[in-house]
Amino acid sequence: MSGQSNSRLKGGLPDYLIRHTTFRQMQIFEAIIRLGSFTRAAEELFLTQPTVSTQFRKLADAIELPLIDQSGRQLKATEAGQELYRAIRKIFDTLSDLDTRIAGLKGLQRGRLRLSVVTTAQYFTPEILGDFSRHYPAIDVLLEVTNREHIFERILNNEDDLYILGQPPEKELSLKVYPFAPNPLVVMASKNHPLCQESDITIERLAKEPFISREVGSGIRNTVTRLFSQKGLVPDVRMELGSNEAIKHAIVGGLGVGVLSLHTLTLEGANGPVDVLDVEGFPIERKWFLAHSKDKELSPIARTFLEFAKASEPMVKQRMHELYAQFSRRHKKNRKKKSKKNSMAV
Repeated sequence: MSGQSNSRLKGGLPDYLIRHTTFRQMQIFEAIIRLGSFTRAAEELFLTQPTVSTQFRKLADAIELPLIDQSGRQLKATEAGQELYRAIRKIFDTLSDLDTRIAGLKGLQRGRLRLSVVTTAQYFTPEILGDFSRHYPAIDVLLEVTNREHIFERILNNEDDLYILGQPPEKELSLKVYPFAPNPLVVMASKNHPLCQESDITIERLAKEPFISREVGSGIRNTVTRLFSQKGLVPDVRMELGSNEAIKHAIVGGLGVGVLSLHTLTLEGANGPVDVLDVEGFPIERKWFLAHSKDKELSPIARTFLEFAKASEPMVKQRMHELYAQFSRRHKKNRKKKSKKNSMAV
């Protein structure tokens, strides 16, 4: 080994990087890449943007390679930047786990839980986290709500302790998954839609309606497409929207019908402007899954939350049962009114 190599690696440690980089620089770089912005990184870390830029340049000078590519509209990490980002994530994860283990040795219950969930899971995850926080008040919780594609990126970069998914990937990622709660899919329409007065609506009849759908690749859209294809049909997707709330607003506006998780109606229930149609084959019973990389060693806090969330299944199941019953009672009431009206007409 040359003298220069020896000067850069002492005692099995990267001596050059230790002397020329700091944890603060790593923290700043991690935030820049994760948030995709110098400005947002400065806001999150309560630093000025010039400070963030200066510390980033010092880190780039120490690495001696370009770390980001700003030639396009979006800030992206170069190959060297991606390698550095993954290494920093591993360092921070190790330190976080160490902090948790030391706290455990001291008989404390403090530490941090990083949880990332798909957008639909935002309708019930905060409640589980609220219960968890009441049991473990000294544990800080970081919750990221994002789409399925971004969740996969976060898994690849090992950015979180656990993930909540509606449909685990089949081949893309090596995950260990735990089914833990029901996720029923239902057909929704505005309350003044003619189909709200119908019962046992067939898929063939539903196929005649314009659909408001999530983007291509979403788990719900894939499920609906498979259901229609089994009947030799294709849903008439008139509009694609990137969020559940946007789809609900489009449905209320009379732009079409849509299939979403029943969880999206948790707050307004059957008294809101959206109705659940009585369609054959629905609700489609799916599950929520907790997941983490197979090669990831969970911290004590992550393992505790994993078991806590799995134990919450009866509560979530009961809530979904009661919510669906609200709509069922409305349909039953509407059928009685329609039958009474028809008999009077005769």
